[in-house]
Parts: sequence; structure tokens; C-alpha cells
Amino acid sequence: MKKFFKYTFVTIISLIVILTVSAMIFMQQAKFGKLPSGKRLERIEKSPNYKDGKFQNLSHTPDLAEGSSYPKVMWDFFFGRSKRATPKDTLPSKKINLKNLPKNQDILVWFGHSSYFIQTDGKTFLVDPVLSGAASPIKFTTRSFKGTDVYSPDDFPEIDYLLISHDHWDHLDYETVLALKPKIKHIVTGLGTGEHFEHWGFDIKNIYEGDWYEKFDFEDNFTIHITPARHFSGRGLSRNKALWASFVLQTPTKKLYIGGDSGYDKHFAEIGARFGEFDLVILEAGQYNEYWKYIHMLPHEIVKAAQDLKAKKLMPVHWGKFVLALHAWDEPILKVSEYGLEHKMPLLTPMIGEGVDFMQTQTFEAWWKKVD
Repeated sequence: MKKFFKYTFVTIISLIVILTVSAMIFMQQAKFGKLPSGKRLERIEKSPNYKDGKFQNLSHTPDLAEGSSYPKVMWDFFFGRSKRATPKDTLPSKKINLKNLPKNQDILVWFGHSSYFIQTDGKTFLVDPVLSGAASPIKFTTRSFKGTDVYSPDDFPEIDYLLISHDHWDHLDYETVLALKPKIKHIVTGLGTGEHFEHWGFDIKNIYEGDWYEKFDFEDNFTIHITPARHFSGRGLSRNKALWASFVLQTPTKKLYIGGDSGYDKHFAEIGARFGEFDLVILEAGQYNEYWKYIHMLPHEIVKAAQDLKAKKLMPVHWGKFVLALHAWDEPILKVSEYGLEHKMPLLTPMIGEGVDFMQTQTFEAWWKKVD
């Protein structure tokens, strides 16, 4: 009996060691990026938003809401998720020729979740592109919905500005940015995220990393402000070593707000007071739950945030491509549409891949209501 227990103990310890070593080797892959070091880390440590070895939110932000626990969340992820978390049908989509757009055309194209392309005043912008079919380092997990991957990196023209809100896998996709590398002129992101890009061979001269309320002035009267969000960061075991952010984009004729991921907080009103009113605000509208309400807005808060920002129009994103929460796949757009109508907030709700003139008033088909 003693030999049996000894053998079992040795076997368990051996398995733990093998799994630990395997995980460590797996996480050495380039796609995990690299933690800030050297002069970049020295700059980070001087940030007023960096304390006790990591970045902090403006307000106290627990990972989980009061009364929640990780075991409870994990149980619901496996057994409490909506039966309609993934659509049964292939999602409808459109595709336009991005390489053949007139330079003076204002256009926005949404690729599902938080990825979208903007052309305005002759410049092109690409935000948080994830086009590889998965939002995870393990390719068979967190797969994109059928019908949502209609564009590939080959379809893109030269990108004047790549904006990365933070380094989570559903916002910073290694395969996508590497494939787009020859086309990208400038990268704008929060402090620390540039370490990933430098590690991946991007020219440091083209990487613009900023703290909250820092701005970058570019040619032809374009300015990009790094602004706060209420979230967190990390691609591996270490969290909050790089800054999560939103952006204020000022062009010669327009003002746009690009929200990234965020829970509701005072920063929306502060940004609205500093920069409003906005021609368009783009805010996350999915992957929410009461369990983690401090890092992802609930549907009614999205319209409130748009009002705080003094928005003329609201485009809800962060839905329609991946399952990262418990709700039905179409619940975010159903609820935000309801609140938008109630509070008379004009919404942009295009189909994936559809070209939209975001400066014009238009009516969109509720295409999601035709999908099971």
C-alpha cells in the first residue's frame, strides 16, 4: 500500500512538473509579446497611473463585483451560458474594395467585435484588428462566428494609423498585425504595449505610446489623444504592465471617440467636458455581465456614456464575433438599440463588412433579427 501511495504521489508531482514546464515553453512563443523593460519601463514607472508595480484605474476597480467569485463565474461559463451564445446561422456580411476607395470619402467598415477601419480626411485608421479567426493563443478556442471573417490582411490598403486600445487577445492579434506590418505607417497605443510591437520587429520610430491625456500631433492637422478607460491588460500571467486606453481622434474636420474596453466611470464625462461634442463615439457593447460590471459596461450604461461624451452618434461594437460572456450573441445589440431609441441616441448598426458614411444620417436594417 505504501508503494502504491508513493508511486501515485510521484506520478502526480511528475505530471504537475511536466504541465508547468510545457506551459512555460508554450508561453515563450513570440505571439505572447514581451513585458516592458529598459527605458520603456523607466518611463512607465514615472507615470502617475502606475503604482505598486502595475497600472491602476482612476477608480477602484475589482476584477469581480461584490458577491461574485471565480468558482461561481467558471461554473456559469461551463453550465450557465445562454444556449444562443453562438448563432446557429452564418452571419450575413458584405465586402467592399478597401483598396479602391476615393481618398476624399468618409467611410467606416466594421469587421465584428472591436475591429474596424476608418477613412476620413484622406487618412486611413485601423482599430484593434483581429482577422485570424480566433481571439486566443490556442487556436481552437474562442473561434469567430461563421460568416464574420470576410476580410483578410491582403484586402487592406496602406494604413496610416494603427490604433491598439490594449493588449488582450481579442484586441491585439499577433497573426493579423504581423501580416499587416508592411502596410502600417504609425502605431498609436498606451504605454507599454509598444514593447510587443518592438519585440515583433516593428520600427520603434513608428510606435507612439502615450499615457492618459497625452497627445500626438501628426502631419496634415491630425491629432490623437490617449484617454482613460476602466479595464485591465495582459497577454500572459502578468497583468496591468501595459496601459489600456481610449482615443480621441481630431482630424481637420471631425472629432471621433474610440472607446476600447471599459467599465462605466467618471472618465466619460471628463473626456466629454474636455473634448466634446463628438461626431461619432464608438463604444463596447458586449461581453458584459453583472459579475464583471466594473470592467465592461452594461447595456444601459453604454448610452449613458455616449451622452456623457456629448455624442452626436453612437456605434456599439465588441459584439457579433466571439463568445466571451454568458449572454446570447445578439442580446447586446437588442438592448442597446432599445436604450438608444428610448434616449433618442442615433445609432450606427451596420452589417459586418458594410461601408458606412458615418457623417450622414441613415437608417440601418436590423439584420440580426433575421439570424437564429
